[in-house]
Amino acid sequence: MITKRNNRLDPSEIPEEALDQLAGLFAKSGHVALIDDQGNHTHIPEALFAHFARIVRLLSERKAVVLEPEDETFTTQAAANYLGMSRQHFVNLLEDGRISFHKVGSHRRVTFKDLLAFEREREQQRRKTLDDFTDEVLAADLYFPKEGNSEKK
Repeated sequence: MITKRNNRLDPSEIPEEALDQLAGLFAKSGHVALIDDQGNHTHIPEALFAHFARIVRLLSERKAVVLEPEDETFTTQAAANYLGMSRQHFVNLLEDGRISFHKVGSHRRVTFKDLLAFEREREQQRRKTLDDFTDEVLAADLYFPKEGNSEKK
């Protein structure tokens, strides 16, 4: 199962029948309840339920799941790999102050929380840029040009 060393849950460690049964339960509308040995039911909060459902779905698709605490630290290479960019570009972002980091000796380290914050900010900026561009195209009547407005070649 999940070990403290690797935080990895491998679907091969769970019987396929059990995964299929769990996937069926989590796919239904409504909630799944936890029942302890004495028969007491416990409601799973919505946020946790959504994560459990996603984990079960991924495992039933035979995909391993890795859990990382937000305070886990990454090397610059591991962080660059996570974000899908070169290590040098990532280091430039650190040096420009775009992503927080700390040093361990002479080595830079970045927390997973800071990587997630940068990823969210980058996605918001991308969406804003695309929205602005779409607004410009619509304002210029270039998306659905009227028949009389098209240029002749």
